[in-house]
Amino acid sequence: MFWYIDPSHTAVSFSVKHMMVSTVRGSLGKVRGRIALDPRHPEEGDFEIAVEVKGITTGDLKRDGHLRSADFFDAEKYPEISFKSNAIFPKADGHYTVSGDLTIREITRPVSFDVELVGTAVNGQGGQHLGAAATVTIDRTDFGLTWNMPVPNGVLVGEKVKIEVDLEAIDEASAKTRGLAA
Repeated sequence: MFWYIDPSHTAVSFSVKHMMVSTVRGSLGKVRGRIALDPRHPEEGDFEIAVEVKGITTGDLKRDGHLRSADFFDAEKYPEISFKSNAIFPKADGHYTVSGDLTIREITRPVSFDVELVGTAVNGQGGQHLGAAATVTIDRTDFGLTWNMPVPNGVLVGEKVKIEVDLEAIDEASAKTRGLAA
């Protein structure tokens, strides 16, 4: 069965250390993607997800502009971050490890997300919804995000970035009705 990400109910957020003493949190822009998944056999699934960089927000306009600049994401040149799964490994109780390729600034590296398949539900019109939550921690420098400044106790921006995805997807018929699928 094919599912399509509902951008109105899906968010990609991140957190990173600032001056090694606090954590800055933010979110990326609109998310899109397609998932091939039978909820009874998730380990056989496959999916692709992409998120717009230009929608990045941290609650500080100056910082957001800097993150969109060539110092970081270079949103004009590299407008999306993407992930393509290549294997799903069951753990226990609806939890999985999903391995695949993460691409940021046209640099692709293998990563493994911890995923919880939250479940499925049917809406009032009979449409099906699928929910999942995923997390991964990456080293941003592996993806060409190397800008930094030294401070007395380390660096201005931490290298480890935690990424969290809260995802809702809808069945193909519902997605076609909403213009999310061809």
